[in-house]
Amino acid sequence: MSNPASPPAVGVLDEGPAVTFPPGFLWGAATAAYQIEGAAAEGGRTPSIWDTFSHTEGRTVAGHTGDVACDHYHRMSDDVRLMADLGLRSYRFSVSWPRVQPGGTGAVNQEGMDFYRRLVDELLGHGIEPWVTLYHWDLPQPLEDAGGWPARDTAGRFAEYAKLVADELGDRVKYFTTLNEPWCSAFLGYGSGVHAPGRSDGADAVRAGHHLMLGHGLAVQAVRASRPEAELGITVNLYPVTPATGSAADADAARRIDALANRFFLDPVLRGAYPADLVADLRGVTDLGHVRDGDLKTISTPLDMVGVNYYSRHVVAAPVEGGEPEPYWRAPSCWPGSEDVRFVTRGVPVTDMDWEIDAPGLTETLERVHREYTDLPLYVTENGSAFVDAVVDGRVDDPDRLGYFAAHLRAAHAAIEAGVPLKGYFAWSLMDNFEWAWGYTKRFGMVYVDYDTQARIAKSSARWYADVIRRNGLAAQ
Repeated sequence: MSNPASPPAVGVLDEGPAVTFPPGFLWGAATAAYQIEGAAAEGGRTPSIWDTFSHTEGRTVAGHTGDVACDHYHRMSDDVRLMADLGLRSYRFSVSWPRVQPGGTGAVNQEGMDFYRRLVDELLGHGIEPWVTLYHWDLPQPLEDAGGWPARDTAGRFAEYAKLVADELGDRVKYFTTLNEPWCSAFLGYGSGVHAPGRSDGADAVRAGHHLMLGHGLAVQAVRASRPEAELGITVNLYPVTPATGSAADADAARRIDALANRFFLDPVLRGAYPADLVADLRGVTDLGHVRDGDLKTISTPLDMVGVNYYSRHVVAAPVEGGEPEPYWRAPSCWPGSEDVRFVTRGVPVTDMDWEIDAPGLTETLERVHREYTDLPLYVTENGSAFVDAVVDGRVDDPDRLGYFAAHLRAAHAAIEAGVPLKGYFAWSLMDNFEWAWGYTKRFGMVYVDYDTQARIAKSSARWYADVIRRNGLAAQ
């Protein structure tokens, strides 16, 4: 992407009529602890699976780690002032489990918890609603050593940790999300191994997915017992899944991937059962013997909201005899039981992650969740894009990201017009950060971070988003 010395007017890539969102619509931005905090060994924090993974040779690009990241731990007050300058109404952040409960068991580490107390105080002092995500992938390493998420006991440990956080922060925090993107934790962490902890076993991935959801249900019960007034939910990353052609074989491929990507989590959490076709698809991987009586009732403990993370669409095709899947999906696979399904590219514009840009897919996804699953309030808890950015004359112009946001906000508004109870939108991400296995090579932020100096520069997309918040909508273009 180009960064001209004379940047175009903010919003030039936004095409469409003016749209206004409902009164009280919650405008925010999101981050994750390991991606921004740094201070990996300060204040009593102990290693998570991402510390171990990133310090293992060959696991991340150029051996990058989150040891320093954006140094948010030391720069938190300045970062909150930046949020206030942008007019954010809410900030979705995750609590680092090994910072507040080192080792994943035992009493609160008060020094670590005090950091989040100060963060909540700073947010409230600037009129910004804090939104806590309890788990964004940083499992304490001792719990992984004891079996990790494939082990049932981890679900119980997570509920105990969730109660500790609710006890400490729940007097000032209204919104709690239990898990962020359990599909990634289970299938990228234990299936393909491209995420921490880097294990590659399809049966373990399925067990991890179940125990993540069991932990979610137990955590909802624990937080609700501690803070009955809290608004509780889960955040799932969802994709419309489209067959490449009208053939029956491609339709079945789409059904299989939809089952693993979407229905594996939506059905147990919101319907209290696994889909029968998914169970059949997994027969060669596991008999689901780890699912015990009462688990699905716990997993489907009633919620107050559902968070949807949306980035792209999957277009898939049936296996070809003797062929291989697309390179990104080669074995070890994150699609147990459906390893041979092909992911098809369509030649449409992509982000720097090679994810196809498909804004109408957000409308489709939100409408589906509302139509097929729930009348609960929905929130877009992540939506954003990575592009190559550069500083030119002290500015960072990012028209591609601005256009991405504009198109997806119009898609979100279309869902509201169709009757979806969408109540808020969180841009991903507030700032450039450690992008997991990609290290610091991919930039998702509205705010540019110079990792050498830790200087922050609001990109043109940030200035545009601030105007959206001020208007509670998009101006006509």
